[in-house]
Parts: sequence; C-alpha cells; structure tokens
Amino acid sequence: MLSYTCKTAIKAVIFLATKYDKGYKSGIKEIAEHIEASEHTVGKLLQILVKQQVINSLKGPAGGFYITSKQLNLPIINIVEAIDGKNIFNMCGLGLSRCSAMHPCPIHNDYKEVRDIMEKIFRSNRILDLCAPVNNGLAYLVG
Repeated sequence: MLSYTCKTAIKAVIFLATKYDKGYKSGIKEIAEHIEASEHTVGKLLQILVKQQVINSLKGPAGGFYITSKQLNLPIINIVEAIDGKNIFNMCGLGLSRCSAMHPCPIHNDYKEVRDIMEKIFRSNRILDLCAPVNNGLAYLVG
C-alpha cells in the first residue's frame, strides 16, 4: 500500500526522533546509512519533509536535520501524505481508476477494510509513538 519511498521517509523521521533528546542534528549520509537507504533518495525525501514542516533543517557546519517537540507529536499520516499524497487511502488495490462501491474491483471490499485500518493506524499514531519502541530496543528500523 505504501510506496518504498514513503516507508523510507517514515524510517528517516523516526531516526531523527530518536535523536531529539540529545538535541542532535543528523546529516543525510548518517540517516541513509542507519536506515539502509540511498543518500540520493534520503536527501530528496528530507527536502520534501522540511517543506511540509514535518522536520527541520539547519545549514552550516553545525547544521543538519532535526525534529522539534511539536513535530514529535504530529501523526504519521503527515509523513504519508507528504510523500504518497492525500488520496493514498482512497486508491484501488488493483490500481483501477474507476473502482468504487458501485463499480468494484475483485478485491474492493477486503482491500477497503484493510486500507481503512491502515489509515486509522497512521492517523492515531504520532511520530513519538513509533520512536519510543526504537529507543527502548523493542523495535528496529532495519532488517
């Protein structure tokens, strides 16, 4: 359902959130290495996320990417919508342009149910909620 790019963006933001308590700013290379993604992809994603005010950046020798306490409390849906768009949870599971309750694809009803659950998860969980298990060693950002 989510694009690879969106999953990478979520991991990057969670990584930044794990650095919040230390007031640490991270560079593209560090983030990319930690989440095992290409620097090019991570760089583009971070620019989008800064533009959408999900994270911040500071230029210069002491610069880098970071997250504020206000941003820690943003729901994960903000990341998803910034990268995959606002209609991601309205799309057909088979990619049909005219799929609807009146004109359903073969998996419409099942997919809609799963899609609605996923949307609820992303709307109800904050960045901070996903960061805590990583900080406590209960969850990981790489396989």
